[in-house]
This record gives sequence, structure tokens and C-alpha cells, in this order.
Amino acid sequence: MLATAEEVAEAAAAEIAEALRGGATTLVLAGGTTPKRCYELLAGLDVEWGRVAVLFGDERCVPPDHPESNYRMAKETLLDRVAPATVYRMPGELGPDEGADLYAEVVANASPLDFVVLGVGEDGHVASLFPGHPALHASGLTAGIHDSPKPPPERVTLTMEALQDAGRVLILATGAGKAEAVALARRGESPSGMIAGARWLIDRAAAGQ
Repeated sequence: MLATAEEVAEAAAAEIAEALRGGATTLVLAGGTTPKRCYELLAGLDVEWGRVAVLFGDERCVPPDHPESNYRMAKETLLDRVAPATVYRMPGELGPDEGADLYAEVVANASPLDFVVLGVGEDGHVASLFPGHPALHASGLTAGIHDSPKPPPERVTLTMEALQDAGRVLILATGAGKAEAVALARRGESPSGMIAGARWLIDRAAAGQ
């Protein structure tokens, strides 16, 4: 547990950079406010980005330049500043089904996924895998979501199976709004609590202190 959200972002950026320097070649990015600050800091660290392929854990079904796009956020905070060898964005604008089908091939070709960054929602969701949603038990590597409980309703996501098979998973949670999500995960009662080997970086507020 770290004191502040800024310390969580710093620790996460350092951990990702260390993994990439240590031979990890696939990095899966998340959307959200906590990862965003991490990416801004990661862009300033020493990494041989020419060896790295970047993928995404989930995407809203919006165009890539849309304000809600996870790709756009990652592009502005990290990708435009570091130029990875390959960036595989989720083609969410094609809709949940076609987007998921196309991305499944990308993930299969890029596997094993070495390092996955995840944020966590206040309800304990990770990527676009929500509590009680059928997609939580989808087989394969990707799933199309038509009825997300959080807007927008249509999304593409990696499956729990794909996340559980990753080499390393780092879950970031900051702020008092995430305290319930952290508690649910500790009890194994939410999607974020279903990834056995995941490492969590949280601040005092998210720890309920």
C-alpha cells in the first residue's frame, strides 16, 4: 500500500519499465484515470520501445479519436511520445462482435501476454468484465459486450481467461471510491478478485484508510 495516487502511478510506471527492460515484449494497456497518470510517467522512463507491442484490455465501441476511447487516451499520454514497435488497437468502432472477432486473432498472435495493466471500477469490474455479466465466463480470448452496465453499452474486452493466462497482471486502484472494490476483490467477490496472481498497487484511500 502506498500513501497517494501519485505514488501508485510512479510505482506502476517503474514496474512496467522494469518488466519491459527485463524482456517483456507485450504490454496490455487499460483505460481510466489511474492508469492515465501512470502512462504519463512511463513515457519519461528509459525503455527500448522498439521491442514492445502494445495491446488493449478493453475498448468502448467508439471511433479511435473519440473522447471516450481508451486508445485515444493511451495515444495522447504515452504512445505518441514513445513509438512502440507495434500498437494493436481494438477496432471498437466496428461494433462489439466484429471488433472482438478481429482482435481475438491479434491476441492469439501476440500471446503470451507478458504484462497486463488493469484499472478497477467501483463495482470491481476489470477491463469490460462486469460483476454478474455473462461475458465474465466467455471462452476464448475476447468478447463483445452489447449491454455494459456502464455507458457506453457496447464494448470489446479481453476475457477473464486471457487475463488469467497473462504472465503478469498489475491492478491499480486509487481513491476512496475504490475502497469497496478492493474489499470485494479481497473476498474474491468481484471480477478483479478472480485473477489469482495479480499484483495490486493501491493508495491509502483505496485501502479504506
